[in-house]
Amino acid sequence: MGLAKETLGPLNQLLIAYSGSAQRTAHALLWAYDARLADIVRTTREPMVGRMRLAWWDEVLRDESGVKGRGDPLVDALREQPGIMAARDDMLAMIDGWEVLLDPLPLDEDALRSYASGRGGGLFRALEAGADPHAGALWALWDLSGHIGDETTAQRAVEVARSYLPVRMRGGKAVRLATALARHDIARGERGPREMTPRLYARLLRMAVLGR
Repeated sequence: MGLAKETLGPLNQLLIAYSGSAQRTAHALLWAYDARLADIVRTTREPMVGRMRLAWWDEVLRDESGVKGRGDPLVDALREQPGIMAARDDMLAMIDGWEVLLDPLPLDEDALRSYASGRGGGLFRALEAGADPHAGALWALWDLSGHIGDETTAQRAVEVARSYLPVRMRGGKAVRLATALARHDIARGERGPREMTPRLYARLLRMAVLGR
């Protein structure tokens, strides 16, 4: 899965490594898809252009003929993976979630909840059919709080994320680890990290080994 490794950060790659061998390729592709949507939002200067770029993905996912987007390495890989397109509705929800971040900042509580349920809930459901969508929302807000430049939105993301506690630790090991990382910081009123740190790496390993 060279494609996924090229587009994902260290934390995502570690979470993929902890997914079951039968799920690893699908997980890598879904995380790569999330990263592609993130890149669209991050590199957009004109909201209308960003919405058009996200709409392209909406069309790709809805295209039953499999023609739209053909030749794009990620699109081709997603379509070749058995069963992954069964999560199309959840992947479409992720587009809606990311689109919220094209609105003017700071984002209010309703906007943050829409983002969290779309991106995080959609992603977690796509990764694991039995995952708690509230856990996905918690994780998405934790992740956003560590990366968005707007101070008000970052702090508000933490406050909104706390309303999703407690969450059910359901799904495979990778999803449960992602949930545990987010829960650890949000329960303390802390933002997510901007980058992978030795402290975060050690915490992830401890959780993986001890389950807490």
